[in-house]
Amino acid sequence: MLLESSSIACIDAGLRAETGGPLVPLLARDDHDRPSVFRPESMLREARSQKGLAPGRVPPVCVLDPDGDIVEHVKARFHASKSPSWACYHTTLWEWEADGCAYGIIGCAVGGAFAVLVAEELFASGCEVLVSIASAGQIAPVARPPYHILIERALRDEGTSYHYLAAARYAAADPALIALAAHAFEQASCPARIGSTWTTDAPFRETAEAIDMRRREGVLAVEMEAAALYAFSAARRCPVICVAHVSNQLGRVEGDFKKGDGNGACSSMNLLSAFSEAWRRTPRIDRRETT
Repeated sequence: MLLESSSIACIDAGLRAETGGPLVPLLARDDHDRPSVFRPESMLREARSQKGLAPGRVPPVCVLDPDGDIVEHVKARFHASKSPSWACYHTTLWEWEADGCAYGIIGCAVGGAFAVLVAEELFASGCEVLVSIASAGQIAPVARPPYHILIERALRDEGTSYHYLAAARYAAADPALIALAAHAFEQASCPARIGSTWTTDAPFRETAEAIDMRRREGVLAVEMEAAALYAFSAARRCPVICVAHVSNQLGRVEGDFKKGDGNGACSSMNLLSAFSEAWRRTPRIDRRETT
């Protein structure tokens, strides 16, 4: 049986009554509209000081590449170089230019918590729009992998999103961004389906029962970042789109996890280029508002 946010709230209320306190801290939060004491700007300030880095801004279009294949592609094809001012303790930002647009990319930030930590720092450093392109496992057999899904909403089966938004089943993308991306992909002949995914923190706990439940709900694929990134995007008003590169059938067939040319980087780069061009031509898409 599927639990809606009101049912979840009732369960947690009952647990409070029985235990004298919230049993599920994520569901007990009610301060989503309050500012955080610990800020990404503070971490970046200290990291910059400790590393002796000069102030600087990241490119306007940034990419999260959990697998790292796109990073290797842009290093080889576009001679992407390390950012001289990126102050994150945990990652390397690679920068390059193509077709008059400056890009930045970070590889191997796997999982919602890591992805959002990096996203916070990117937007604090001047990022204007963030694109996540992550491998995903097939839930609904809509095509033979590999193929891409433009994620319009993601099932919140992870923890990070609950620190940004109140409890609900899904975190949704900005509809204007999805419309922009879908039109850009279509105009550029870059095939991508539009649909929902399931974001999990535990990829090796994808049981047959859980997969069947998600499929019945209309979920197309499983990944590890989208729900957290969309919750962050909504709460912080930072433009984010997530694309799932469905590369596998959860290891259930021989020869699985093959992503195509350049380990999938070529087709993913086509999507990125189409979206960034459309983004630059569309100033009416809301930019970030400081909170």
